[in-house]
Amino acid sequence: MKASTDLDALADFFDRYGVALTTGDVPAIAACYALPGLVVADTYSFSFTSPAAVALSFVGAAPDYHERELVAANAQIEDVQQVSALLIEVAVRWEFLDSQGGAVPGERYRYLLRATDGGPVICTVIRTA
Repeated sequence: MKASTDLDALADFFDRYGVALTTGDVPAIAACYALPGLVVADTYSFSFTSPAAVALSFVGAAPDYHERELVAANAQIEDVQQVSALLIEVAVRWEFLDSQGGAVPGERYRYLLRATDGGPVICTVIRTA
């Protein structure tokens, strides 16, 4: 097995992840993560070691998306780097679509993904500028 840097395969993964985020499908979000997983930002970091912990960390996101009337997420893949045989780093700029059809700019993240038999999973998320 080797980590795929194929942009179509990565786009499919981030499409599934974006749908899970915007629909509040917490089990689907949790399925996108390797365990243990890590989220890092300028002012905080947290890790999770179970699907339930992943779910709890994203439970607050669904109301935020709903309040902002965000109905779709589109990941713009900006860069892909092979880190090792099973790891890749992917730079993503998120753009959202609101309920009126307007584009809403999102944030940028770097994702460390691990190849598994079931496809890529997120090991680490870093919010970037």
